[in-house]
Amino acid sequence: MAAEELDLEAEYNNRARVPEHPVHIAGWQRDSAAYRESARCDLDLAYGPGERQRLDLFYPQSGDAGRPVVLYIHGGYWQALDKSTSSHLARGANERGLTVAIPSYTLASAAKLADIVSEIEAAANFVMERMGRPLITSGHSAGGHLAACLMARPDNLRIPVRAAMPISGLFDLLPLVPTSLNKALGLTVEEAHRMSPLEWDPPKSGRLIAVVGGAESSEFLRQSHAIVEHWGQAGIATEYHEVSDAHHFDVVAGLADPNDPLVDMLMELASVA
Repeated sequence: MAAEELDLEAEYNNRARVPEHPVHIAGWQRDSAAYRESARCDLDLAYGPGERQRLDLFYPQSGDAGRPVVLYIHGGYWQALDKSTSSHLARGANERGLTVAIPSYTLASAAKLADIVSEIEAAANFVMERMGRPLITSGHSAGGHLAACLMARPDNLRIPVRAAMPISGLFDLLPLVPTSLNKALGLTVEEAHRMSPLEWDPPKSGRLIAVVGGAESSEFLRQSHAIVEHWGQAGIATEYHEVSDAHHFDVVAGLADPNDPLVDMLMELASVA
């Protein structure tokens, strides 16, 4: 179906698509708080001067043997949530021996999208400097966009990102412009083009796995297919992975389980990062 024939509001408004989303978000908060109580972690580390420029580091109980660090970026259409909703998603990687960093960032409308990308670059550089390791970037929804941005803009990083696993990511932002989701973002058509990784030169090397829920909208499926195809044609090793029957709010759940395929894929990416 042509994009102009789609109901873009229905395609992208995930809270409307999944009426039970408050239950999922409350579960994230609960499970995250519980994991912070039991995990080996350093909380609220400042990577910049802003109030929300803080990140949490979660470590494997028995050390990470110098492996790459997973930088996981929360979603919320760049305008909601913070790192405290994602702590539990470090569990799976931690139990497989990977350290996980989870940043917050200034939200729209207090920050423009270009500023948010710059903040996440600062967070990435902080983690790489502190840990002395390369990164695997991952993130959910808006966080998937930011994870791809990090891989596609190596000139702004201490160490280029060579491995990324965006989950239900957004790589073509133009369809968001006419939706209610753009009220806080304030994206113009020009900015939407400029901030879309699908319109950037792909990275020179590396591996990307685009994950999406099988029960998500056709546009979210298209977005992940598109980045896999575009970067794959440029020579990046790409893979498209659907989580069967998952919607936008439960597609990330497997990250909390060390035996889940999502964690298996992070471990594969650790070998190329």
